Amino acid sequence: MRIFALLFIASSTFSLAAQAPATLPTIDPLASLDFLLGTWSAKTNATAGSAGAQVAGAYTFHRDLGGHALARTSSEDICKGPKDFDCAHHDQLTIFVNPNDGLLSALYLDSEGHVIHYAITMPAPHTAIFLSQSAPSQHMPVFRLMYHLEGDGPQAIMSGKFQMAAPGSDDFHSYLEWSGTRQ
Repeated sequence: MRIFALLFIASSTFSLAAQAPATLPTIDPLASLDFLLGTWSAKTNATAGSAGAQVAGAYTFHRDLGGHALARTSSEDICKGPKDFDCAHHDQLTIFVNPNDGLLSALYLDSEGHVIHYAITMPAPHTAIFLSQSAPSQHMPVFRLMYHLEGDGPQAIMSGKFQMAAPGSDDFHSYLEWSGTRQ
């Protein structure tokens, strides 16, 4: 009789475990930025930005760190600029979900020693705006990096802008602007 009681308890436990609700699918907080994924050609519009540089190359956005981040890498094939423009420039951009507030954030580092912390907003589908975050007491310029995808398929154009505003101002001026297609 004890064996039947144990078997009954064991089978009841297994059937309850089998009836447990399935876990809900997790939402990927980076999915709204998937339009950036891929390798893009890039050619600057030298007249559109104050850098006065002509640069052609490519950049790639890819998932990194087990899908918990997006990383951007870039390369220049051609670079001509004024004497103060660094054609040997190299940078890294990593996009992630900020664990403190759950919002999209990015960290930018470059070979010139710049470090920029960005908050990311998406005012429209296929548009991402990265706005630098610094303490108001630092009296730092404000930086804005923008990406916008126009169209679909192989003819889609990704455009970008890197802009700056003086401390305390929201009057942004382009330093570099570029565009290109998916490679």
